[in-house]
Amino acid sequence: MRSFILLTTLLISNICFAQPKGLETGSEAPDFTAVDQNGKKVNLKSLATKGPVVVFFYRGQWCPYCNKQIKQMEDSLQVLTGKGASILAVSPEVQENIAKTVSKTKASFPVLHDEGLRIMKAYDVAYDVDPTTIERYKKYKIDFNEVNGSNGAKLPVPAVYIIKDGKISYRFFNEDYTKRPSVRELAEQL
Repeated sequence: MRSFILLTTLLISNICFAQPKGLETGSEAPDFTAVDQNGKKVNLKSLATKGPVVVFFYRGQWCPYCNKQIKQMEDSLQVLTGKGASILAVSPEVQENIAKTVSKTKASFPVLHDEGLRIMKAYDVAYDVDPTTIERYKKYKIDFNEVNGSNGAKLPVPAVYIIKDGKISYRFFNEDYTKRPSVRELAEQL
């Protein structure tokens, strides 16, 4: 009986606290529509008919690594668009904070609010921020319920996908939020 209870507890823990794995290369890219920083609806499938799409997930305007990545993408935008690619950034942040991201980074490509974490869940990059981290971030005046609104204390692994012909042709997925692929690496994959 004790073994059964222990096994059941472990299974429930794994289900409740399962870490995201991210979609694999070769997988069908889940389609989505979301609103960008200008209030415009952006649809992945429509963009993908024009060429490859780079979709990357960022944590928030408060994250210096995310801002650096977005700024690098913006600074090298012509390198990527010159290869026919479209760029989409996806965040759990509310529109007000996405505006702060755009202001800080001068991003001209669509930066999408992931309402209800639909996109992050479809790409299996969403995770629950643990209570210790939530409290630590509050000391820096980062309250996930404020910055993410109804999305709460959930963040994406800062993953990057390149989508070609409806499939994921490239994936960068690293739980270490300080690691990001270079624009050169992305350009080579286009």
